[in-house]
Amino acid sequence: MNTSWAWEYRRYDPGTERLVESLCTLGNGRFATRGSAPETTADAVHYPATYLAGCYDRLPSAVAGRTVSNEDLVRLPDWTALRYRCLPDGAPPGDWLTPDHPTLRHHHVRLDLQGGTLTRRMLFLDAEGRRLGITHTRLVHMGDPHLAAQRTVLRAFGWIGRIEIASVLDGDVVNAGVERYAALAGRHLVEHRAGAEAEGTAWLSCRTSAAPVHIGLAVRTSTRPLAAVDRACTATAATQTSVLPIRRGRPVVVVKTAALSSSLDRPLADPVRSSIEQAEHAPDFPTLLASHRAAWQRLWSVGGLRVTGETGRILRLHTYHVLQTLSPHTAELDAGVPARGLHGEAYRGHVFWDELFVLPYLALHFPETARALLMYRHRRLPAAREAARRGGGKGAMFPWQSGSSGAEETQRLHLNPRSGRWLPDHSSLQHHVGSAIAWNAWQYGLATGDTGFMHGPGAELILYVAHFWSGAATWDAGLGRYRIRGVVGPDEYHDAYPGAAAPGVDDNAYTNVSAAWVLARALDLYGEVPAARRAELLARLGLDADDLRGWEEVSRRMYVPFHQGVISQFHGYGELAELDWDTYRARYHDIRRLDRILEAEGDTPNRYQASKQADTLMLGYLFRPAELARLFTRLGYGFDDGLWARTVAYYLQRTCHGSTLSSLVHGRVLARLQGPDAWRYCQEALIGDITDVQGGTTGEGIHLGAMAGTLDLVERGIVGLDPAADGLHIDPVPLSAIPGTTFSVSYLGHRDIRIHFRPGRLGIRVPPSLLGPVPVVLPGARHERIAAGQERWFRLPAG
Repeated sequence: MNTSWAWEYRRYDPGTERLVESLCTLGNGRFATRGSAPETTADAVHYPATYLAGCYDRLPSAVAGRTVSNEDLVRLPDWTALRYRCLPDGAPPGDWLTPDHPTLRHHHVRLDLQGGTLTRRMLFLDAEGRRLGITHTRLVHMGDPHLAAQRTVLRAFGWIGRIEIASVLDGDVVNAGVERYAALAGRHLVEHRAGAEAEGTAWLSCRTSAAPVHIGLAVRTSTRPLAAVDRACTATAATQTSVLPIRRGRPVVVVKTAALSSSLDRPLADPVRSSIEQAEHAPDFPTLLASHRAAWQRLWSVGGLRVTGETGRILRLHTYHVLQTLSPHTAELDAGVPARGLHGEAYRGHVFWDELFVLPYLALHFPETARALLMYRHRRLPAAREAARRGGGKGAMFPWQSGSSGAEETQRLHLNPRSGRWLPDHSSLQHHVGSAIAWNAWQYGLATGDTGFMHGPGAELILYVAHFWSGAATWDAGLGRYRIRGVVGPDEYHDAYPGAAAPGVDDNAYTNVSAAWVLARALDLYGEVPAARRAELLARLGLDADDLRGWEEVSRRMYVPFHQGVISQFHGYGELAELDWDTYRARYHDIRRLDRILEAEGDTPNRYQASKQADTLMLGYLFRPAELARLFTRLGYGFDDGLWARTVAYYLQRTCHGSTLSSLVHGRVLARLQGPDAWRYCQEALIGDITDVQGGTTGEGIHLGAMAGTLDLVERGIVGLDPAADGLHIDPVPLSAIPGTTFSVSYLGHRDIRIHFRPGRLGIRVPPSLLGPVPVVLPGARHERIAAGQERWFRLPAG
């Protein structure tokens, strides 16, 4: 019974409550609060938590006889906490009520995607027939990124009496949202101080243990009717308690207005005093709600996709989570793309390559936000350069997992929950993250025409990554090719050859081809920048003309392995054993995490042709077949539709989809090939989080890359948008399950270019502006120019 703009849960299920909390998170790009019931505290069922973008802390932990250091996105004090119990006339006080109380009779959670609010309704019925109805309405303000608010309305039915209300600001919190991390230290907040102002505002001060980041959080609590307030403060919490009369027709209303400040804010101010002043001066709840909804309406006008049916509703949910994690407010922050959003503690809140699936959407809708996320990487260039130097390399080697500083944050050990063993983690060898950063910078430049960025920070990002690849590639005289050895590809299952003493595999096809692409684009960009800037870049990188000629050679002579008429995932992949897939599926049913299954059996996926997720096929995600053909031709290899079709079919049979990104990539690749299974994979990508296909992981945080990737699947995959130097290419790949869509994009400074995609037709409207016409390239290399203020429709060739 969900509407197209709502996400609803109509019963309380402790087994799925953490999933509900993640999917009902509210945020504004600066901070986010999970959709937990305010009556609850952290336990096996519930996990109330608030996270601030870019707020990390580091703690040492003793694991498997070793001391390891991990940086985590910090769980902040809980501003939502509210306790209440009934005091009926002539009866003893009742218990504090929670969703787990036996008197709960009705429970309904509704996330309003259009207005960015969460409403939770409950009804309690005791043995004497007394009913208490509760309605919580919560927002994290999209207009003012420091504010949040929660209104609770309590209604009595069948009794008269009083109700005791305790509004709590709870700072006694630890990072404990992921069971696999239970052995790791999680108490990141120290030096708590709490207090209450005479005006009814409670406040809490603390700092992170290592950085330190100072946190100030204040909550203004108001009630109707007014009542005396008893204030009690401990070192880690401030509680404001009131007893109010209640009867039928005279509900009790409690509003908590929260303000969050930190030492990460600019301009710098005292976080406690700042939060108190913001909470005290914040408008009332109806005014906050109205301005919050207006801010969301603006975001939807820029970033929304109109698709009919259930698919459209899921895409709205995905858009909502992308926009509340990476809103226009993010452009003011030093923050990256957290792989699990600001929704939980999985992956410790780190930044991976998931931005590869996020930034294309942002560049076409919110280019300022996309630019800011690239600047997060640019500010960490010194750390990436130092990492390359320490590793004996050149240029910049970006970390697989990034946090506050740009240092490598990938764990050295990881736990296999199935075996209970802590194992060495070699995923930091996924150096292809540098190519993802360069690709995102290039795509941003094509979409925006922002030469200021591309000739400045963008050129540095791309050229430093290219410099790294030029040094990582070594000449093999026997092959007559350059090779990149000792890496881990996107697959992640293969981190060494069977029985090898050292980690890493050689010549991962995705790594090598994307490295060659980066080198070629770096040379293109170098040729475009003004002469003075070219000289500056050469001096900064310590290069000369001979070095650039070397880049050209590597970009044309990189080795790509093949076997059995397909592209090999890496050198030697075709010599690995074949897995008995049917036996493992029959034995374990769900084999998405085949690596854990095999390790628990004393085996390893390194022995088998079995992949966790798309690896070689990632080439088909980044590059259309025609561009792939040009890349392989540049490298001196033959490439045709038959080779690619065989390669896709080969890896489809050998992939267990242990990542939410896998079905997304396979769906996109198959859609381009008009494969009959394309929609099945696309659909799995759509429902990955809402059905928790990974088995319990969504409750630890949503998969932001997969969610944003489904939006990109529609825009760049199905509609076929492809910003390029000669215009906005549009080459649709129709899927009957998505017969049409409407959305707006930004391109070369034009805002709100309206795209209407219908079966056999395409409409483009360019709003009035002082800019010139928008160049468009349609199927069949048909070039058109659409003037500002003009709308045109085109017939599309039959699929």
